Amino acid sequence: MDQYKLRELIRRSPDAKLRDLVAELLYDDIVALRIRPGSKLNVNQIASTLGVSRTPVAEAIAQLGEVGFVVSRTGTNGYYVLDLNLNDMISLYEVRTAIESEAAALCAHKLDDAAVQRLSELAEAFRDSVVRRDIRGMKDTDMPFHRLIIDGCGNPYLQQCYELLLPKLTMYQSSMTEFIARSGEHDNPWLPSVEYNHISVVSAIRMRMPELARQSMAEHVDASLNFTSLSGHGADPFRGLRG
Repeated sequence: MDQYKLRELIRRSPDAKLRDLVAELLYDDIVALRIRPGSKLNVNQIASTLGVSRTPVAEAIAQLGEVGFVVSRTGTNGYYVLDLNLNDMISLYEVRTAIESEAAALCAHKLDDAAVQRLSELAEAFRDSVVRRDIRGMKDTDMPFHRLIIDGCGNPYLQQCYELLLPKLTMYQSSMTEFIARSGEHDNPWLPSVEYNHISVVSAIRMRMPELARQSMAEHVDASLNFTSLSGHGADPFRGLRG
C-alpha cells in the first residue's frame, strides 16, 4: 500500500469518495495477504503512508468491518485484519466444492473451444509455477483459472454465490501458494495432486464429460484443503502468515 496507488485510483475515479478508495486499497492488500491476517491496523500509520488525514482511513476501516474483513477484539483497542483458521477454511471449501464442481460440469456442456484452450494454458502455467515454486506465477494463474470456469458456466445464480465467497477464498488461495513455495519436494504428499488437478479438470471439460469434470473439480478442492491442512506439520498452518 502506498500513496502512488492511491493517486492512480483518484486519477481513474476523480468523483469517488476518498474513504472508498482507501477501502479499496486496504481490501486488495488484505485479500492478497500483503497485509497479514490478524494484523492490527494503525490508522495514523496508514494515513501517513497514504498522505491523507485520519478521517478517510478510519471510515475505510469501518467499511471493511461492515463486510467482515476487519474485526475488533474483546479486551483490546483498535481494529485487526480478519484471521485465517482451518475450521473456517473447511466450511468455506465445502461450499466452494458445491459451486465449482457444478460450474465445471456446466462448462463441459457450454465452454467453447477458445475458452477451453485458454483454460488449458492457465492450467499448464500453474503447474509450471508450482514446479518452480513461483508465488507470483501461481497467483497469476490460479484464481484466473477458477474465474474462467465460473464465468463460462453460464449460470448467473452460481456466479452470484461465487462472488460472495471470492474475497475470503482469495485469502485462502493466497495462503496456499505461499505454503507451496515453502514446501520441499517430498514435504507434503498432496503436492502432486495440487500440481496436476487443474490439468485433470481441463481434460474432462475438453472431452465434454460433465460428470468427470464435476468429480475432478471436487478432487481438486479436496486436495487443496488437505495440502493446506498438512502444511502445518500437525500445528496451525496459518501461524507463519499472521501479522
